[in-house]
Amino acid sequence: MNNDVMNFPDCETAARDYARVEAAIRYLAENYLEQPGLGEMAMAAGLSEAHFQKMFTRWAGLSPKRFVQYLTLEHAKQALQESQSVLDVSFDVGLSGPGRLHDLFVACEAMTPGEYKAMGGGLEIIYGFAPSPFGECLVGETDRGVCGISFVDGDREAALDDLKGRWPGAEFRRDDKRAVHTANQVYAVYGNTEAKSDDKDKLRLVLKGTNFQLRVWEALMRIPSGCVTSYDNLALRVGKPGAARAVAGAVARNPLGPIVPCHRVIRSTGAITGYYWGPDRKRAILGWEAAREATRAAA
Repeated sequence: MNNDVMNFPDCETAARDYARVEAAIRYLAENYLEQPGLGEMAMAAGLSEAHFQKMFTRWAGLSPKRFVQYLTLEHAKQALQESQSVLDVSFDVGLSGPGRLHDLFVACEAMTPGEYKAMGGGLEIIYGFAPSPFGECLVGETDRGVCGISFVDGDREAALDDLKGRWPGAEFRRDDKRAVHTANQVYAVYGNTEAKSDDKDKLRLVLKGTNFQLRVWEALMRIPSGCVTSYDNLALRVGKPGAARAVAGAVARNPLGPIVPCHRVIRSTGAITGYYWGPDRKRAILGWEAAREATRAAA
């Protein structure tokens, strides 16, 4: 893997910057039909126009004005239509297009039935808190790979309790330095699809779920960055047509949200809803990915 990583600010600064970006995205999502100006967006974020323009562009990779187009319902509908041909190839051959990250960088390993039954008994999970482009995150790892990553939203105890609830038999040890290293790996992967990787450099994941959940999560990892699909289409692709609600439940239980991209599933109407960490963060991630794919395509 390319050794370059994204340079994050400290957790407190990253969380504050993302909170401002999220406030602006919430405002844009509610008012994009009016095509708000820079001054209105900056006011929603509580910043001066110059500071907001600079911060938002640094975060998103494009201006707030251009970002608005990625928040419109029509754009979401168009993305659903345009993604279908890419997804057809992705699922047919087991790979996706040029935006595919996981074939290069991610190796997945499911827990055995015995390990699943033990609920983490005998495992040590090393956890820690780290900054990310979308706010502070909690990372959990075993000696076999990453077993959990989630956004904190200012409540570290709640995030940690959720991780512990998924692995009630495990022992937990904190190591923030390791968590920062892993977060850098995750978002270097997001930001660098052209790099090559051999097996020893892959980001390793440990997934614990039912057979159905594992099938859904594997299908999620076939959705390339910049593409989206609907719950109905995802159900069809895992061999359960008409089971969109069950698929949505499996998507919601994904323990590795930033890596196993559940944010790339939206309603067939184009509405962006149904994300554990809220629709504003889902819009932020989708817009962030779309901006980078557009920039890459234009390069």
